[in-house]
Amino acid sequence: MITADTLKTLTTFTAPDLTREARRCGYKGPEFTGAKFLGISNGGEFCYTVVFDVDTLGCDRSKVFLDYNHTMDRVYVDYHLTELA
Repeated sequence: MITADTLKTLTTFTAPDLTREARRCGYKGPEFTGAKFLGISNGGEFCYTVVFDVDTLGCDRSKVFLDYNHTMDRVYVDYHLTELA
């Protein structure tokens, strides 16, 4: 079960929070300078749109997905570096 406090945390990540967690999961790209929570996917992932300060990846924004592991009380990050419309 996701508690109310955990849900609040998972829906209010800032750009620096997402950058830190993404780096912990292996992301080596530029820091995120903006982030907005979009919703929860059908697969239960917490979806954010993120903005990059520089256009080094051929795009300036993308999506980041947070997956919460209940057993380990840990967040895992998956990022899709594709330009958003």
